[in-house]
Amino acid sequence: MTSQLFALCFDASEPLRLAQFWSGVLGWEIADDPNEGVALLPNDDTGFRIRFLPTRELKVGMNWMHFDLTSTSLEDQQRTVARSLGLGAQQFDAGQLPEEEHVVLADPEVNEFCVIEPGNNFLAECGFIGALACDGSQEVGYFWSEALGWPLVWDQDQETAIRSPLGGPKITWGGPPVEPKTGRNRLRFDLAPAVDGDQRAEIDRLLSLGAARIDVSGRGEVGEAHGVAMADPDGNEFRVLTPR
Repeated sequence: MTSQLFALCFDASEPLRLAQFWSGVLGWEIADDPNEGVALLPNDDTGFRIRFLPTRELKVGMNWMHFDLTSTSLEDQQRTVARSLGLGAQQFDAGQLPEEEHVVLADPEVNEFCVIEPGNNFLAECGFIGALACDGSQEVGYFWSEALGWPLVWDQDQETAIRSPLGGPKITWGGPPVEPKTGRNRLRFDLAPAVDGDQRAEIDRLLSLGAARIDVSGRGEVGEAHGVAMADPDGNEFRVLTPR
């Protein structure tokens, strides 16, 4: 048995405001999150929801993960950029070169994302969210492939990528050098066993793959009611929820 990727979680100073921004960019519906904040529900084959959870912690450094949004034409790319700016995004300097054709933006809480140029073959079969692009090692790409049961679709020069057999975005890791962590990640995964699964057995399986349990006391999380906090081999936090 493997976990499903139930949600991508954003820490947010203003969860509803950030949810409204991403709802406008992605065209996803806003829904109440029964436990903690606000959620967006996908209307395509993405396969996971996006949750916006309240935090008082300030953002430090660049995120370990960002969206790569795809474009069908130059005009489509320009429309996505214009729509994002109109909703409150800003241009962001991530060190991109002048000749690079993708556009780097940041949402209202300065979470970076890219609007990819048309004709990108690597993301050709993916939807509007083409990839969750991560800073991470080859080892962590192998870990998440096993954790989610998603096959490797790229494994070259220590760069890795996986994708669900059901479609949706790829998750990619850029390989070394991996930037050192500067605090808790503002973007994190929530995993959940299937309805007939077992949370404790899944935690044990993830530990055997190289994950570790971590202490989140003092962060306002209320025990295992909100999932068991763990970290992958690169130290990136995630949670294992109860079966669903």
